[in-house]
Amino acid sequence: MHISLQNVTFRYDRDPVLKEIRVDVDRGDMVALVGPNGSGKSTLIKCINGILPVREGDVLIDGTSVRSIPAVERARRMAYVPQSEHRNVPVQVFDAVLLGRKPYIQWRPSHSDLERTAEILRRLDLEDVSMREVHRLSGGQQQRVYIARALNQQPDILLLDEPTANLDLKYQMETLELLRELAGDGITVIIAMHDINMASLFASRVVMLKDGTVFASGGPDIVTAEHVEQLFGVKVRVVHENGARYIVPERF
Repeated sequence: MHISLQNVTFRYDRDPVLKEIRVDVDRGDMVALVGPNGSGKSTLIKCINGILPVREGDVLIDGTSVRSIPAVERARRMAYVPQSEHRNVPVQVFDAVLLGRKPYIQWRPSHSDLERTAEILRRLDLEDVSMREVHRLSGGQQQRVYIARALNQQPDILLLDEPTANLDLKYQMETLELLRELAGDGITVIIAMHDINMASLFASRVVMLKDGTVFASGGPDIVTAEHVEQLFGVKVRVVHENGARYIVPERF
């Protein structure tokens, strides 16, 4: 499934938050949107799936404007995982993941809906906690629940806003490994994230945003000291280790 952002401009008030964004994303790409706070990462994610309506420019999914795709059809083709969900409602993991079937359920969940939910729980290693309440799980397990719910929509496109925020290093690595695996299965994954090193390690493409515009776009090799310094205003150096490149900030 091909995504084409064509001169996307978005305004909350008068001043544009996004300015003429042009990006193309192919099926199975894992794209990291990186940039400082306020650069437009979260807004762009919401524009792609239609949460925020684009009135200047367009977002095309396989050549069709996202504006013309009915909401139920969008929910079957695209799934969105927000940065956080502040809920203390006692919902069990199984029921939370089953909610991902909502775009398909007519009256009540079918046997196939329940079977698919159980399969997703097994794949994401959540089977043992399926009867526990979501808000009682660790941060990493909760994030897996939200990704599982999104996958239960059977999406071609998975959009995530800071999926590793507030996770320790182990859960960050596990979450990004999972997303890379999903991209390998042909799901297009687009992630808004802060960690420039994680972006270059896991993403197949990196889009750098600055002041609502595309500052740079390409493979992980665009994560250079020069680009990072211009993007974040911090002096850095590049360290090469076991074939990987890492950005290390210099002390002020």
